[in-house]
Amino acid sequence: MSADVVVEERGQVLVVTIDRPAQRNALTQETSRTIASAWDELDDRADLTVGVLTGAGGHFCAGMDLKRFLLGEVASIPGRGLGGMTQTPPEKPVIAAVEGYALAGGFEMALACDLVVAAKGAVFGLSEVQRGLAARAGGLLRLPEKIPENVAMEMILTGTPIGADRAAALGLVNRVVADQQALAAAMGLANEMASNAPLALIASKKVVTAGRHWTPDERWRNQASIVDPVFASNDAREGAEAFAAKRPPQWTGT
Repeated sequence: MSADVVVEERGQVLVVTIDRPAQRNALTQETSRTIASAWDELDDRADLTVGVLTGAGGHFCAGMDLKRFLLGEVASIPGRGLGGMTQTPPEKPVIAAVEGYALAGGFEMALACDLVVAAKGAVFGLSEVQRGLAARAGGLLRLPEKIPENVAMEMILTGTPIGADRAAALGLVNRVVADQQALAAAMGLANEMASNAPLALIASKKVVTAGRHWTPDERWRNQASIVDPVFASNDAREGAEAFAAKRPPQWTGT
C-alpha cells in the first residue's frame, strides 16, 4: 500500500484520492497498485456501492511519473492498466471528481470512470504525443467512442487539452461545478446512486459497457443473462414491496 493514495469510506461510497500534489498526482507503479487494491475492496464488499476517484492539491492526475519512467518503471499493471482500471474497470460504478489537470494517463483514468464531475478550471488532454509516447492506457480506444472521431483525432494527434466547459459540451463531463467543489458534487451523485439497488447498478453498468460490442443477434440474449438474475433477486421483491408500502427500500444485495 502506498502513502501516496488515501482511501476512505464515506457511508457506502469509497473515496480514493491520489495524494502526490508536488508531482501533480503523477502515477507510479506503487500508486497504481494501491488504487487497484481499493477497487478490489469496492467490488468485494457488499457494504460499498460506488467509488469516487479524485486527486489532492488542486489537480486530478497528470499521467504517469515521467521521472520514474526514465528509470525503467512502468506505472500500469499487467491486465489491469493504470490504477488497476483503464484496462479492467471495477464492476461497481466509479465517478471521477476532477480539479485541475487530468492529462495523459490521468485523463485515461477519467475516461475509464462511469461519470465525470469537473471543476470549472479542470483541463483534459492526451498529451502523450508531445512526449514521444502514445495514449495506450485506453485513450486511443475510449475517446473516439465518447466524442466525434474527428474531434478525438485532433485531441490525440495535437496533444492540445480542452477545458471543462468544452468537455461537457462534447459529453465527456456530466457536471461542471465551481472550483474546489468537484468532490462535493461527485459525492452528491455517488450518494444518489448508492440509494439504489446494488445488484441493479452492477448489472446496468455491465450491459451498458459491454453492450456496445455485442452484435445485433447477441444483444438481447446477452442482456438477459445479466439482467434476469436481478429480476429474480430478493432486492427486486423488496423494491416492489417498498413501493407498494410507500417506504424506503432496504437493500441486501441478494
